[in-house]
Amino acid sequence: MTLLNVLAFSPGPMEIIMILVIVLLLFGGKKIPELMRGLGKGIKEFKDGTKEGDETPERKV
Repeated sequence: MTLLNVLAFSPGPMEIIMILVIVLLLFGGKKIPELMRGLGKGIKEFKDGTKEGDETPERKV
């Protein structure tokens, strides 16, 4: 995939705003902080897991 293809299908600022408004309407203002907190924890666990995988030495069998 070329850079031109990626840029052609990337969302613009108006699309991002519309997505955020839809998320706000679906989940409400009180639920969004919980969703973002869970997303942040998931990303942190994923990064920790990838670092942990890099640090462990591999055994030759």
